[in-house]
Amino acid sequence: MANNSSLVGGESLIRNLSNRVIVVQVSMAVFLSINFLLITTFFMKEFFYTTMRYILFATTLMSDCLILILTNVLVIFDFFRSTMPIWLCLIFYLLSAVNILVTPITLMAMTLERYMAICMPLRHAELCSTHRALPCILIIHGISAVPCIVDLCIFFASATLNFHKQYRVCSVEVFMLHRWQGHLRSAINQFYFLIMFITIVFSYVEIMKVAKAASGENKKSTWKGLRTVVLHAFQLLLCLIQLWCPFIEGAVFQINLMLYVNVRFFNYIIFMLAPRCLSPLIYGLRDDKFFHALKYYALCGLYKNNSLDLTN
Repeated sequence: MANNSSLVGGESLIRNLSNRVIVVQVSMAVFLSINFLLITTFFMKEFFYTTMRYILFATTLMSDCLILILTNVLVIFDFFRSTMPIWLCLIFYLLSAVNILVTPITLMAMTLERYMAICMPLRHAELCSTHRALPCILIIHGISAVPCIVDLCIFFASATLNFHKQYRVCSVEVFMLHRWQGHLRSAINQFYFLIMFITIVFSYVEIMKVAKAASGENKKSTWKGLRTVVLHAFQLLLCLIQLWCPFIEGAVFQINLMLYVNVRFFNYIIFMLAPRCLSPLIYGLRDDKFFHALKYYALCGLYKNNSLDLTN
């Protein structure tokens, strides 16, 4: 009787996991389609890929798409309990660990760009010129890679040669050989987000001062920039919650396995998938030029707007 109950419970868990994998695949298809449409819009209009803030916006889009694809592959591997060689898992970890920080750091750069545009308008064109975009993107990726490099240095110094030849179900825990590594990784991430938080608060306060002193059309433009900074702060908050998720899941795992599975699925959909699609979409829809271009290409050229030359 007990064996039958165990069998039914196991089948129920497998069925629930299967349904969730299907939900993830459908969500992934929708989110990637939206992001690819946003990226296509960016590359179809010269004005976008020659303007710093749109270049940074596209950087977050491409980083988010890569994260969505990588995590989706790992979800499928995890569902089938498929193993892979450590070297391949290392590549997945390297790409994921770097790009998971690219978006929040780019958001900070976008906030600084708005600060310069509103508070330092005379120097904005010089500081945010197109030829500075590539060095800026390289710096963003370099800063994003620091926590990953620290983890990998500890891993290579601690792991035996036999460990590198093993096959494992790929996850970040594979590279956490010491308990204190998790605390170190968390400390580095919290330090990063403290710097980002200070930067956004500073930019908000300075733009607020300019907004109160501005008048007419300048006032309207300044307040719009202020709302953009608030949106960046909200996006950053979602990224921060995402970093807290492993700690919440670890605590729940000690209580109940089924609750752990439910919480992990909820966190993945709400704090991993959704923000990496909905936040960029909201940002794109708020920008008048990008919105009209997006509408034009989404409707295959049927939508026309006289204020923009979208046919080139």
